[in-house]
Formats: sequence, structure tokens, C-alpha cells
Amino acid sequence: MKPRFVGRFGLADYVTVSNAALGFLATVAAAIDPTLAARLILLGAIADGLDGVIARQFGGSEAGPYLDSLADVASFSVAPAFLVVSVVRETWGFDPLRLWGSAVLCALFVGMGVTRLGLYTAYDSKSDSTEGVPTTLAATILSAGVLAGFTEPIFLVPLVGILSVMMVVTVNYPDLHWQDALVMGAVQALAILLSGYAGEVFAFGLLFLALGYLFLGPRFYWRGT
Repeated sequence: MKPRFVGRFGLADYVTVSNAALGFLATVAAAIDPTLAARLILLGAIADGLDGVIARQFGGSEAGPYLDSLADVASFSVAPAFLVVSVVRETWGFDPLRLWGSAVLCALFVGMGVTRLGLYTAYDSKSDSTEGVPTTLAATILSAGVLAGFTEPIFLVPLVGILSVMMVVTVNYPDLHWQDALVMGAVQALAILLSGYAGEVFAFGLLFLALGYLFLGPRFYWRGT
């Protein structure tokens, strides 16, 4: 008796499922090594971009859009939220007020991420733009920030709150063009692979690019045909 998905899933679907698994690994790693968790989240972001490329080249299954949103909940909502809570715990210790306050804000991040992904699947999945900050972008900003050394809760916690709100606003974000996505992916890969000063440089570069798109993308990102 073969598994139900055999013969129904395409290559893109398997990449998407692997992204969900990376999200779980990142959540576990966050409690042990936040920098490893940040790298796994960024690796999931690369997988998220790759499954879209594969689906456009070879086609995808009917389950693809649902799998994509479910995987994104694990990798770009739960995992980065737990990463921030773990960094707060390392810095502030087990102070109940600070820890639970940060956890509640991170729970809001997860809730808004799920809301945004549900709306995306229902209304935006076939469009070349989407309303609200993509969960992948929000997770990339938080992970790149950790790898670049911005691990102070006074920086991360307010950022989580800002991103939570921005994921559900009606601001329109155009999809990245392939050449820009390729550049972003290359910088992500180097931030993942390199350690020490070089790794921090590429993590900072990734953070700079992601923040630039966050604030400037809706108004100034070029929409070529």
C-alpha cells in the first residue's frame, strides 16, 4: 500500500514539504543555538523560493498552494517567533514579565502570519503582488538581524510587533523579479554558509536588502513586464 501523495505530488511539492521540516528543525535549534536556527530559517526561505521556480517550470499539483502556506506557518511564523523568545530568554533570563510579554507579542506574530497566509492563499496566490508584508520577508529580517549581531531584545521585540502589524495591512507588495530574487538568494546562501566576520557582513547585507524592500518596495519597486 503506497502513500497517498505518491503520484499526486510534483517535485515542487516535495521541496515545499522539506521547507516545513526545516521550520521544525529551526524551532528546536532556537532553544540550543539561535544562530543555527536563524540559518535554518534562511535555508527555508531559499527552499520557498525554489519551489516556486520549480512549479513555474514543471507545473505544480492542486495541493501546492495549500502545502506552501502550511509550510510557511512552520518556517516563517512559528520558527522566527520561537527564535526571538529564545534570544530574549538568553539575554534577560527567566524574568517572568519580560519573557511572557515577549512571548505574547511573538504569539501575535504567529497569529498574524497565519492570517496573512490564509488571505494570500484565498486571494493573492495567482497574482503578481500581495497585500501585507510576506511572512518570508518578515522571517528573513528577524533571522538576518540575529546573524548580523542585532540580538538585543530592545531591538528584536519591537520589530516583531511592527512586522506583526505590517503582515495584515493593505499595503501592496509586488513579487520580486527573478534577477532580484537570485541576488537575494545568493546573499542568503552566503549568510548561511559563512561564519565569523564574513558571515556577519553578508547577514547585514541581507538585512539591508530586506529592510529596503520592506519600506521602499510598495512605492518604488519597478514593475517590469
